[in-house]
Amino acid sequence: MAITRQVITSLQRDGTDALGTRTVAMKIVDESIVSGSLLTVESNHFCILKSRGAVLNVYETGQYALQTPDKPLVGSVVQGFFGGSSPWVYEVIYINRSKLLVRNEGVATSAEMAEMSYVVDYYIHIDSKEAALDLITHMPFAGAVIDTKEIADYAGPAIEQAINQIIQITKMENVNERISDVREAVKAHLTDFLKVYGIMLNDLKVLIMPRDERMRELISLQAIGLTPIESVRYYLALRMADKGLVSAPNAAAGVPFHIGGQPTGFYPLGDEVGATR
Repeated sequence: MAITRQVITSLQRDGTDALGTRTVAMKIVDESIVSGSLLTVESNHFCILKSRGAVLNVYETGQYALQTPDKPLVGSVVQGFFGGSSPWVYEVIYINRSKLLVRNEGVATSAEMAEMSYVVDYYIHIDSKEAALDLITHMPFAGAVIDTKEIADYAGPAIEQAINQIIQITKMENVNERISDVREAVKAHLTDFLKVYGIMLNDLKVLIMPRDERMRELISLQAIGLTPIESVRYYLALRMADKGLVSAPNAAAGVPFHIGGQPTGFYPLGDEVGATR
């Protein structure tokens, strides 16, 4: 019955947190939530109570007896006119205030139009009750939860734009020299973007590399001091060695490979050696 006193909590029966490390917000819709129901909010959560689209209250850590506009006795009578369903449907939304890890991956293009893969890892958290309200106001629920994947989907275009602004005017071999500039640009764009949703950005890491595996290996060979031609020779030698070809060292050294051994000199072919025409 709707007048039954109950405890609302984000903890599951086994004691684990229903929000975990991937869920930013979780919504509970229950017709049995009435005045007097006990709401428990853990130390790493905020909680928002809504009814008919309006926010009734925002709670921090603690346990609260809910004061909702309906009256238990009147509510049970009104349910009879609605086929046993309560016309007062309350939403309890738990907001995770812990630091959560989010990852974005994508492709940018260098000045030579070479494809560069990037990985951006960053931590986010909800810092205040006002920020929790901004989150549920500006980011809609596609289901019962908002998880870090949805945050990544929203932030993806902002990250891609910030990275491309620098990478598109930088040669591929010089990308790593601009990694600090890329990081600061992504941090500035992402901070402003997430602020609208009440999300605070913490630490951020950016990794950019050539998308093509062969290009990554060639650039790595150049990084140890080889010239472009030497890098190509060493790359070829490594691939030949993987195939078990004995001529791999010759490819690395840039010298020909002779079957049957190296020639040791010049030999006359005439009568004196018994050769006949």
